[in-house]
Amino acid sequence: MNIKGSTNIVGLIGHPVEHSFSPPMHNAAFDALGLNYAYVAFDVNPNDLQSAIEGATSLNIKGFNVTIPHKIEVIRHLDELDDVAGLIGAVNTIDFKNLKGYNTDGIGAIKAIEEVTQVKDKNVVVAGAGGASRAISFYLAKFGAASITILNRNVKKAQMLAGDVSASDLIDEVKSDSISQITSHLSDADILVDTTPLGMDPHIDDEPIAKADAMHEDLVVFDAVYNPNETVLIKEAIKAGAKPVYGIKMLLYQGAESFEIWTGKKAPIDVMEKALRETLNIE
Repeated sequence: MNIKGSTNIVGLIGHPVEHSFSPPMHNAAFDALGLNYAYVAFDVNPNDLQSAIEGATSLNIKGFNVTIPHKIEVIRHLDELDDVAGLIGAVNTIDFKNLKGYNTDGIGAIKAIEEVTQVKDKNVVVAGAGGASRAISFYLAKFGAASITILNRNVKKAQMLAGDVSASDLIDEVKSDSISQITSHLSDADILVDTTPLGMDPHIDDEPIAKADAMHEDLVVFDAVYNPNETVLIKEAIKAGAKPVYGIKMLLYQGAESFEIWTGKKAPIDVMEKALRETLNIE
């Protein structure tokens, strides 16, 4: 990387950020296309969020990714929101050209799933009702899923999210239930999306949300966890002969979307994936 006086800075804000895999992915992409950009991570305390956005504007920073715990609060400091980001109520990408917020998490998940199957007209079961579930559920609706069933330990949270997605008028059928009932929902499902943290390193031996005997061979199983690459749920999907979709693909595609928002250039997906795999030690 050749840092010059004219280098454009983009980066990540969160608290903490030292675990992030985004810098090597984006910097490999900039190098591959010969773009005069550099991506760095900034640890921003929640109390300093407003001054961080104001300072970035003054410093002519071109764009930010936004991670926990700032995805919701940062909206107060932006001038404009992408339509779907507004529905989701959370932002993970800022373009400082017009101080506009986007949410690329959902489209990242859709593109990962659509490497295997189209979302349109499919019956989808979504496990979890937190921020990732919210982003993905709205995009599933936007991309034409026939039905979405949101499952969560706290059923009230699942009901609230289902109500919000239904109210968007992007989809006709959104249901909710307890995650303990997942087996009864999988027989008619085309796609299972797991947004829970179960199986995330170092808890790699967690009990999966569903076992192989509850799955069928036509089921597509996507786990948003990317470390480890092969989670306990993905192992069960492989055992069942179902079609696995790995969390690293969502990380890849959400990053590619941000890259294109900032640069206006088509992201070099193969270069970004190679950098991610090397960083995560995935063959």
